Amino acid sequence: MTGSVFRGEGVPARERFDCWRELIGRTRASEMTSEHADDFRAEMRRLELGPVTLLRSSFPPTRFRRSAAMVRRTDPGVYHLTMPLDGGLSLTRGAKERTRTFGRGDLYLVDSSHPYEVRALGARGGGRREQRTEAVGIDFPAALLPLPPHRLRDLLGRGFSVREGTCALLSDFLVGLDRQAAALDPAGAARLGTIAVDLVAAWVAGELEAEAAVPEDTRQRALVEAVRAFVRRNLQDPELSPAVIAAAHHVSVSHLHRVFTRQSGETGDGRTLAAWIRGQRLERARRDLADPALRTLAVQAVAARWGFPRADDFSRAFRAAYGLSPREHRHRAPAERARDGDA
Repeated sequence: MTGSVFRGEGVPARERFDCWRELIGRTRASEMTSEHADDFRAEMRRLELGPVTLLRSSFPPTRFRRSAAMVRRTDPGVYHLTMPLDGGLSLTRGAKERTRTFGRGDLYLVDSSHPYEVRALGARGGGRREQRTEAVGIDFPAALLPLPPHRLRDLLGRGFSVREGTCALLSDFLVGLDRQAAALDPAGAARLGTIAVDLVAAWVAGELEAEAAVPEDTRQRALVEAVRAFVRRNLQDPELSPAVIAAAHHVSVSHLHRVFTRQSGETGDGRTLAAWIRGQRLERARRDLADPALRTLAVQAVAARWGFPRADDFSRAFRAAYGLSPREHRHRAPAERARDGDA
């Protein structure tokens, strides 16, 4: 997987801002200035997910200005989706639009084809001397969205809540991508980049009431990701079933099975929905059995917690998945943790 991490260690203080600006400028070309440029204390992870770029950054107050002259000079035709995680960002698009402010719980979309100015407002806390802004976002070619740019005109620059609907799913997905960064291989990274754009397309189409304009494959990938997120949130519910999942997503059970199996086959997994749910439950149980804080919790209680009411069924499924019994895994976990700590 192609990517880079900037933390500033080993970089002379007066060169940090230029290094950080160069990394961001690869996909977000703008004039960047900061009162902290002489000693710029920032962090950034930049990941290439096929044609999609994920940016996760933490930085002091900074001004980003993409002027009309810059747009005329070069326009890569890129959308920038940004979600503040801490602190705030103000956005002004063009000369006539009002300035909007976004904070934790918001996301917004802009494009490289129009002038804009973004100011990082920062937030003070944690004993830090300076205010900082933390944000995660993706940049991707406008051509990847199945809707023409003029259809998105009224959405650009507006704030949307990530607390519900497809925005919530998109938010969780982006945060999850950042957490999984170190474990992603090139093929998996490209696939996840495609899913990220699918989720943006589903969100945008929903806002515009233009779902029919989104290709069937895009809708199906977005549906499967929504199903996966729903299952993860409800794994402890003993009533969780394909029928419940289908009803929550307003599709038939047969359609759900067909789409999930097809999408799983395309990723090389090939598991049915029921098999995937069982795998998720086994993995949660495996994690709990290795948790020192849960050592006094009976194995069967852990099994029941994750949807295995029968001890024999759980033991057989666990052994088939991991090659040892739940009790053996629990006994081996401390030694494995110690070994990993010594490595």
